[in-house]
Amino acid sequence: MLELMHQADGAGLAAPQVGLSWRMFVTRGDDHQPDHVFINPQLIALPGELLLREEGCLSVPGIQVDVRRSGSATISAQDRDGQSFTLHGDDLPARIWQHECDHLDGVLIIDRMAPIDRIATRKMLKELEASAADR
Repeated sequence: MLELMHQADGAGLAAPQVGLSWRMFVTRGDDHQPDHVFINPQLIALPGELLLREEGCLSVPGIQVDVRRSGSATISAQDRDGQSFTLHGDDLPARIWQHECDHLDGVLIIDRMAPIDRIATRKMLKELEASAADR
């Protein structure tokens, strides 16, 4: 999954996005942090102000919409060795964790779109749906 995430230049990837029925997702690291594996993650705190920021999703390529999410989050999970850990993140990490946990719960960014975004992306979504049906 890490390799697929990097190939797609994604910030994160959830198991259901690649046809796996696991409660697991991965996130891309940066210069200071390695890539992370989150197994059985639980968002245990979503404090703070809700912030409206643009998001994309590997499940609906080419669509960018504003989504309102908490600006900070605390998450607990297990790593690939089964060790439990807890992380707190602000801004982008918090947004990625919330986005990927949504996938584990069957929620996509299209479910979080404002009505105006649904109208604006309607044609692109229909094209993606038709393309998926042809496969």
